[in-house]
Amino acid sequence: MLPPLITPQPPAPAAPPPAPAPERPDVGDRAPDFLLPADDGGVVSLAGLSGKKVVLYFYPKDDTPGCTIEAIAFSALKDRFEAANSVVLGVSKDSVADHCKFRDKHNLTVKLISDETGEMLQAYGVWVEKNLYGRNYMGIDRTTFLIDGSGAIAKVWPKVKVEGHADEVLAAVQSL
Repeated sequence: MLPPLITPQPPAPAAPPPAPAPERPDVGDRAPDFLLPADDGGVVSLAGLSGKKVVLYFYPKDDTPGCTIEAIAFSALKDRFEAANSVVLGVSKDSVADHCKFRDKHNLTVKLISDETGEMLQAYGVWVEKNLYGRNYMGIDRTTFLIDGSGAIAKVWPKVKVEGHADEVLAAVQSL
């Protein structure tokens, strides 16, 4: 008796290449809307802030050195941002619970919003491939957006250096 014929299987199709990261919105573009949970238990949307200037600062991780300095600097200027009809929102992939611990530990007064799914990070083009000591990984590119009261992007600060950044953003908000 002859063994059964074995038909070779075609090779599995190659996995599609990863989708390219969306381009970062630029000055004059409509800012992507979002609806995300915040450290105060509420939910924040860009549409709900219509008429106000919005500072969105994207940062990599709660309670790390640069992120802590940046959050403290924005918190120290919160009253001046509010006097200029603006709101400051810090955004990372950290959970709301982690945001609350970070806020309480450092007495932060700016609102922190959680994008655990990364949808907003993708929409703003800040979820990027990074390289640290030869290791590639996905992470947040520290970037700040200033959005005017009509929802258009007025200014973008890519690859933010933390020192003096909050003061520079405040000056831009006050001149808008």
